[in-house]
Formats: sequence, structure tokens, C-alpha cells
Amino acid sequence: MKKIILTAFSAILVLLAMTSATKRPVTLFIIGDSTAANKDISNDKQERGWGMELQGFFTDKVLVENHAVNGRSSKSFIDEGRWQTVLQRIQPGDYVFIQFGHNDEKPQEARHTDPGTTFDANLRKFVIETKEKGGIPVLLNAVVRRNFYLKPEKQDDDELLRNTTYKGEKVNSDTLVDTHGAYILSPRHVAEETGTVFIDANRITHDIEQSLGVEGSRKLHMWFKPGEHPSLPDGRQDNTHYNVYGAHVVAAAISKAIAQAIPALAKYVRHYDYIVADNGTGNFMTPEAAIDAVPAGQKTKVLILHGSFKKPAVPKNKKIKFVFWNDTRWK
Repeated sequence: MKKIILTAFSAILVLLAMTSATKRPVTLFIIGDSTAANKDISNDKQERGWGMELQGFFTDKVLVENHAVNGRSSKSFIDEGRWQTVLQRIQPGDYVFIQFGHNDEKPQEARHTDPGTTFDANLRKFVIETKEKGGIPVLLNAVVRRNFYLKPEKQDDDELLRNTTYKGEKVNSDTLVDTHGAYILSPRHVAEETGTVFIDANRITHDIEQSLGVEGSRKLHMWFKPGEHPSLPDGRQDNTHYNVYGAHVVAAAISKAIAQAIPALAKYVRHYDYIVADNGTGNFMTPEAAIDAVPAGQKTKVLILHGSFKKPAVPKNKKIKFVFWNDTRWK
């Protein structure tokens, strides 16, 4: 009789564990390079990765866990043990968004891969091993570099762009000129080969930058004139990395593509023009800054994504509804 009771109790525990697992939020892992990575926000630094901004476009049923790292290629991400760390965390039903290319192009042996062979092999490894853990892989190709010059200068290390100062640029094309070559084709090919969802982040960002034109597209990137921002007294001229605005725009576009490509995630996607987070994962650091940005008379929602804030005063000419993510509330 005692054995029967213990067996029944064990079955209940298993059932409870299964029920709990079905209710847990889905984790969306991101692996990739600096264009997606989380950034240092100390001293009001302005650089952001699109992955850093993605959480604000999902309900709390999807948790974004961003493992993208500045300067990494598909090769170095594996060789440094970063992929193994992510792999150990994947649970059945989780998603892994895979985006490399910028640094696989670099000549350094520690990072370089070739499209069609070693680059494809690494992408294939990510896909196969994700599926073996019961996860769902999603392949993205590299976002564009902003380039309106027909013969772009070779950039052996995008990370060095953080040391640039504002000088102006060479422009001889009204059309954005590709700098990635075959590296943007490999994710699509591997996706087709393995039956994996593919999101054309290169085309998405190309269309955004092209629509803004030569001058307007600078507003997406770490383009600052000397004295324009306190954190960059000498300015900066960087066509690869996004600023706060650019990361928000790209994250919004990619979340829209996710909803279209993955119906299971579509019901959790939300779009806010004003997202407040004191950890830099929104496009405003305080509610007051978001309120100031809302045009008079415009009816809008402001998401409080992260942080503990006192309820702000809202001018009578602004029609703002505050939405709270997960357990955030006013102090």
C-alpha cells in the first residue's frame, strides 16, 4: 500500500512539473555580435545593440536573454565556450536567434570563417544542437553597414570604430552599397537546408536605411559631431553600431518580422514608441524623458519596462497611458 501511495505521489509531482513547465515564460536567446549585443550605459553612453532593445516588444510571456557579444564571430563564439554556456540553458520550447557575419568576414585567424564552408558549418552546428535540446533555432543574416560609397574602404575591425572621431564621409551613391558579400547568403542557405526559420535582417535594415537616405540614416548610428553629446566630446563616426534610436527602430522591425515568421510568438509581440528602462533596454531612461518626447495632443502608451520610478506628472495636453511590464510599478 505504501509503495502504491509513493508511486501515485511521484506521478503527481511529475504532472505538476510538466504543468509548471508549460506555464513558464519562453526564453528567446540571442547569439551574435556587437550589432545585437548589450552595451555599457555608464556615463550616459549612447551605443546600443538591437538585441538589447528587444524585450520591450514582447509581453512577459517571452523573456529575452541576450548573449551576443561585441567582436565575436561564429567561430570565436564557439571557441570561447560561449555557445556551450547558452546550450546548457536551452529548455524545450525555447528559441535561439542566431546572427553572425560581421566578424566572420575579418581576416584575424581567431574570427575568420568562409561562406559556403566554415561559416555554414558553424551555423549548422548552432541549428542542430539547438534542436537536439528541444529548442527552436532561428537564423538571421547580418544587418547592413551604412555605406553610400561605391568602393568602401576595407574595415578589418569594426570594434575600432569606437575610437573614431567625426570627420565627414565619402559619398558617391544614393543607394546603399553592400559590404557583406556572400556572408549574408549563408544563413539563408543553411535555413533552407535544415528546415529552419530565416529572417532576412539584412533586407530589413537595408530598407530602413535606404528609406532614410544618406543624411537621415546617420541618425540610426553612432554618428555624433564634436560637442553634440557629453559622452563623445570629439564626436564619433561609426556606420556599424547603433545608437539608442537606431537600436529601437531595428528591434521594432525585427519584432515585426518575428511575428510574421513565427506564429507561436506573434501573440506576444507588442509595439511601443516609448519604452522606459533605467538599464538601457528601452529608448528612454526615465518616465519624464518619455513624457517630454510625446507630442501634445497625441494619444499614446508608454511602457515602463524596467526600474523603480515615482509616478510622474503628465501635462494636461498629453494623453498618456502607462503600461507596466511584468512586476514593475510606481514607487
